Amino acid sequence: MGIKIEGKIEKVNGKELAYDEFVKNYMEKNQPLLLTGLMEDWRASRDWVTQNGNPNLQFFATRFGKSKVQVADCGTREFTDQKRVEMSVSEFVDQWVQNASTIIVRDKSVLYLKDWHFVKEYPEYLAYTTPQFFCDDWLNMYLDNYRMHRDPDVYSESNEISCSDYRFVYMGEKGSWTPLHADVFRSYSWSANVCGKKRWLFLSPSQSHLVFDRYMKSSVYNIYDEVSETKFPGFKKAIWLECIQEPNEIIFVPSGWYHQVDNLEDTISINHNWFNGYNLCWVWDLLLKDYNEAKEYIEDIKDICDDFEGLCQRNLAANTGMNFFDFLSFLARICFANLVQVFHLLINGESLIWNSSPIGHQLTTNLASIRKTALKMKSIGLTRNHGFHLGFREILDDPEFMKLCMVSEKTYAMIYHQHTSDYRSKKSLMGDVRDSNIVRSHSSQVSTPDDLIRFIDHVITNLCGVCGNENVLLSELS
Repeated sequence: MGIKIEGKIEKVNGKELAYDEFVKNYMEKNQPLLLTGLMEDWRASRDWVTQNGNPNLQFFATRFGKSKVQVADCGTREFTDQKRVEMSVSEFVDQWVQNASTIIVRDKSVLYLKDWHFVKEYPEYLAYTTPQFFCDDWLNMYLDNYRMHRDPDVYSESNEISCSDYRFVYMGEKGSWTPLHADVFRSYSWSANVCGKKRWLFLSPSQSHLVFDRYMKSSVYNIYDEVSETKFPGFKKAIWLECIQEPNEIIFVPSGWYHQVDNLEDTISINHNWFNGYNLCWVWDLLLKDYNEAKEYIEDIKDICDDFEGLCQRNLAANTGMNFFDFLSFLARICFANLVQVFHLLINGESLIWNSSPIGHQLTTNLASIRKTALKMKSIGLTRNHGFHLGFREILDDPEFMKLCMVSEKTYAMIYHQHTSDYRSKKSLMGDVRDSNIVRSHSSQVSTPDDLIRFIDHVITNLCGVCGNENVLLSELS
């Protein structure tokens, strides 16, 4: 079936793009971008590629051969994705080499290694450095210290949507591909081609309904198939953007953009999923949509179920990777980490230059996004019936929270070229924050979105009063 391609993805030299420009023109506007010039110094670009530009399969088999990975069979569909099998990297390489000696066609079994948690498995190897544009990554920053879902019956290290991190390596021979999809959590993603060439086709969120059936329940699997006009009546109207991604290029995939990806050559790529204050609303909107669908699916047992809402939340976590209370816990901890940094800046004499402080502006932007999302959560009547609570004063003594704060501060210091505090100074600050009148004079227990909103308002209002920044902080938070 023919598809309409009426646009290309903009290509920019990453060394000539300022972070603020990336935020303003691509993250905030939710627009895709192809970046060059950012991978020359990566170890992966040396170790993983042969002199003639092909994947160095022998290096992977020798160095990482015992690792167990998930491999997709590109020729076999299983529900809405490709069938997956587990094998060692050595077994995958052997299969790749064997396939290379045969003629590859679309319908034959072509294997594609996906979602390899390489950074978690080999943290000392340092294959690459995350580009500055993608470092404000709340998702992986959080998962390095906490689990997203707390129910051991649902959480699984091997579960793609409830996993230990969202930093992946992909490896696939020519002809391997990924079906049409939008990314997990409706996160941003970035994908760096270490070697090989990919073809991406993108559909903007404003047209995503065109790839769904008339009931908005199922979407097109492969846009190159003969797509049924009866089942997908809007598909022919879809207008796609095309991108041919060359080696050493990085593509930024915004939230909610459906895309299908084909490997035009033997390819290795590094991929991250991530979100932050600029696309937090997308995450909540997906959670709410998936919740409503989970609730509708079991509506007929509502009257005989002792804890219907609890069952809905468990099903939501199983299907999406987190539920409302996991998301609230995530929001609260990220919010608390931002508030600690606000304390740090204002108490250490930066109140007078807040107007011109890029980190100060970033923190208030973050808090405004969290507050706006919490307001959306409050609007659906989320209650405190499920035992969730998190206290600001108590969490200041949590070593994992200390790590989260340190990484968050280091990230913004790197992005905005500022100095960071050492561990001892940060620990001392935690004590000052915990014992401050601003915190002691108000309940810091968060059990509902409304609790979080009230605590943000209380802390910011009182910090403004102490440091004389009423107009600056409060206007940005509003």
